[in-house]
Amino acid sequence: MKTLSDITSLTKDDLLAGVGLAMKPTTTDRLLSALGFFGIGVVVGAAAALLFAPKSGQGLREDIGDRLRRVGKSDELNGARASATADEAGA
Repeated sequence: MKTLSDITSLTKDDLLAGVGLAMKPTTTDRLLSALGFFGIGVVVGAAAALLFAPKSGQGLREDIGDRLRRVGKSDELNGARASATADEAGA
């Protein structure tokens, strides 16, 4: 037999499941699900594009390495600029 504390701890989902019903997914739930699948598709598509690019593997690796080095250098420059600006603002 259920006690009063068992009954008060029931949630809306417990009650709906007890009568064989379920909550409808909200618009936000559906949107987040769709965006998740879209994001996965973008990643898979980008990987496929890299794999099927008309360039040799060595050339592709060199290009990726060059781009990563450029991004790293620009991050270092932006960091140096930001610290110089902060030093000037503090002076």
